[in-house]
Amino acid sequence: MTPKIMSRITLALAVAALTLSGYTAVAQSEKSGVEKLYILNCGEGVAGDIARWSPGVNEGQSMDFVDTCYLIKHKQRWFLWDTGIPDAVAAMPNGLAPADPKAVTWRRPKTLAAQLEQIGVKPADIKAVGISHTHPDHIGNVEMFPQATLYLQKAEYDWPGANNEPRFKPAHPVELLSGDKDMFGDGSITILSTPGHTPGHQSLLVKLPKTGAVVLSGDAVHFRDNWDNRRVPSINANKEQTVASMQKIADTLTKEKAQLWINHDKAQRDGQKMSPEFYD
Repeated sequence: MTPKIMSRITLALAVAALTLSGYTAVAQSEKSGVEKLYILNCGEGVAGDIARWSPGVNEGQSMDFVDTCYLIKHKQRWFLWDTGIPDAVAAMPNGLAPADPKAVTWRRPKTLAAQLEQIGVKPADIKAVGISHTHPDHIGNVEMFPQATLYLQKAEYDWPGANNEPRFKPAHPVELLSGDKDMFGDGSITILSTPGHTPGHQSLLVKLPKTGAVVLSGDAVHFRDNWDNRRVPSINANKEQTVASMQKIADTLTKEKAQLWINHDKAQRDGQKMSPEFYD
């Protein structure tokens, strides 16, 4: 075989490889079942002393907080991540004040119900709700979706609530997890087990066709400075698990070339598109 013929064969193989690579990328993009992701305002408030989230730092300093929910349109069905502060707080003139003055005083400038209505979604349309963890600012509107299956870690479901009172109605359908879960079997939405803040805390990896991959933090981290410095809040259930979960998220960000969207970080959220706009 002459060098000229070999060169042509090599060129043809290279072109074929590039073409196949292009087809593979398109196929992977088409395979992702996620169509839209809406960012919902699920509460706004002021933390009395953010040192409870960053021990030894920011002592006595207050900070504006936000509470964020995410509605994802997958080809198979709607999926809601967290439900935020109860909609009833919208009618409280002074908001929802905590017993601990260092914690967050919450108010509800927009109800979850109104935001769903704005984009033409009824609560009954949502059949799946992921719960990052069972703190009140994340489960406040769970019973707006009485027929939706709740997805949370068994360790979280079994964790005693305040005064050992149950967090959910016994009749509410639930799927208890023991680790990560590919929600729709196509890798587009993956629940990540990230314990530490609470025993069964979880975060969410979402792969959007145009925006790319994002990790929704839950409360694995509360604001950017804590993430950058890997600070563990004093209120967390387990420090070692928290650090390990932060590393798991960091590894996921690197592997998936993903963005980290921090639930309570107002500075970050203020730069994002809010519903009825969406990410695709």
